[in-house]
Amino acid sequence: MSVRHGLLALLERGSRYGYQLRAEFERTTGGTWPLNIGQVYTTLSRLERDGLVRALPENDGGQRPYEITDEGRVELTLWFASPIERGDRPRDELAIKLALALTTPGVDVRAVVQTQRSSTMRTLQELTRLKAASREADLAWRLVLESMVFQAEAEVRWLDHCESSLTRYRPPRAEESTVDTDDAEQAWGKR
Repeated sequence: MSVRHGLLALLERGSRYGYQLRAEFERTTGGTWPLNIGQVYTTLSRLERDGLVRALPENDGGQRPYEITDEGRVELTLWFASPIERGDRPRDELAIKLALALTTPGVDVRAVVQTQRSSTMRTLQELTRLKAASREADLAWRLVLESMVFQAEAEVRWLDHCESSLTRYRPPRAEESTVDTDDAEQAWGKR
């Protein structure tokens, strides 16, 4: 999710100033995406520049609230109506880490997989506890929490696949200086 669209969604609820937006964004995402207040105001400035929000006069407390414009509503509607493309999501650090572990001499890739699996299982257990304790009425937080549970479950399944692929993997001979595409595909079970 972009901070830009998150702020527009919050402003669709009514005018807000920066600290309110930051607090509501973090509350809505269950604190899983903390925002720096500077990031909020930088994003608001860009949204204002692009005609998607407008600054209102300062209130009695000296805070300047913002409101969404009609153009901002159109942008928000388009964002909600568009799927998130896999290529637009952040790079997967774990996949990159395992690929590098596989090709770095002296690294026990199975140990890297096991360490990650243990960590992910602990996270999954904690998320499951949080889910059991969450209130049914707080659907926004529950949906974020359930997404995190599903992602952790998927990561465990992927790590199982990696471990299975490693049992069939034949490392390249020492005289080969780089791992070619065929070796990499074989290592991750694409054949």
